[in-house]
Amino acid sequence: MAGFLYMPDLENAITSPVSAVPLTYTVLIRCGPDQQSQALSAFQFTKELLRQGHKVLRVFFYQQGVHFASSLRVMPQDETDLTDLWQQLSKAYDLELGVCIAAALQSGVVDQQECERYDLSGANLAPQFTLVGLGQLAAASVESDRLISFGG
Repeated sequence: MAGFLYMPDLENAITSPVSAVPLTYTVLIRCGPDQQSQALSAFQFTKELLRQGHKVLRVFFYQQGVHFASSLRVMPQDETDLTDLWQQLSKAYDLELGVCIAAALQSGVVDQQECERYDLSGANLAPQFTLVGLGQLAAASVESDRLISFGG
């Protein structure tokens, strides 16, 4: 599933014209770097939301999406470096890039604190990304008008 749109009032969303009032979104990235088109769609969608003046409360990287948060990934020359694009977008819009800590640890993506906690040889969480619990996704979902999911 390339995208999932959660709307509490679907009938209202279909019948009302495009809202001039900015909405608050949470974006869930479940696709990994090997799903380049879905991942690029997620980035472009988020960038366009911000460009149009909407608020993105949090981008949450989950399941295979946690691999975008690794500073050790090297992209082939003919592919887009989405980690870098997310970092740039985060800096430009003060956008929170939350990474599910359980999925990240399982995938070998760790920050300095977890590196020390588990006595690992080095941290590899890319700058601008933050390890957070799944509860942060739940909280953002409650606070948002829309939850958009990519991948799955």
